[in-house]
Amino acid sequence: MKAFRLEELEAERAANDGAYLQFLRERHMSVGLYAVDRGGADPQQPHAQDEVYFVVSGRAALTVGDETTPVARGSVVYVPAGVPHRFHHVSEDLRVMVVFSPPES
Repeated sequence: MKAFRLEELEAERAANDGAYLQFLRERHMSVGLYAVDRGGADPQQPHAQDEVYFVVSGRAALTVGDETTPVARGSVVYVPAGVPHRFHHVSEDLRVMVVFSPPES
């Protein structure tokens, strides 16, 4: 078993001055913590893997392809591989758990 504490992951992510911290990588998936601060920009490009986003905290809009939805704590969104997507209108610091399958390269 591997167990993680969100506050420890957030501290590690912040200490490394990065928006993304991959904290688990297995044969068929990887998991990370992604952060976009209030008013910040999300520069990500489409990924070669399917993704599931679970919003841990914050508020924003998420556009996937040509669809947009508001997201907040508890939101779960699936993003198919290769589809353009980004968080925007971030009104509260956003923290998102990201599951990639297969693992992000």
